[in-house]
Amino acid sequence: MASIFIASLTYTVPIEQIDTLLGAHLDWLKAGHASGHFMAWGPKEPRDGGLIFIRAESREEAERLAASDPFITKGVANSQMIEWTPRFVGPGLEAFNG
Repeated sequence: MASIFIASLTYTVPIEQIDTLLGAHLDWLKAGHASGHFMAWGPKEPRDGGLIFIRAESREEAERLAASDPFITKGVANSQMIEWTPRFVGPGLEAFNG
């Protein structure tokens, strides 16, 4: 059964360098969504990183997926993986129940 993971990205370079890779990052996110892995994503505020909700069979799979992010492969961000077990989700968020 798939689990939910949250990849918490933190930028390690100025935002101008992040912006040069934003198109490739968004394409990567859309491909991950099309494959059924990425459920939600968006920047943190202040804009010093972002969050990606990942559905994966294991932490190893989630970490492998996150490691293929252009922000990670180009060395402009690092990622911390958090495993999350939803106990309650409100209306409209049923996809988080696995």
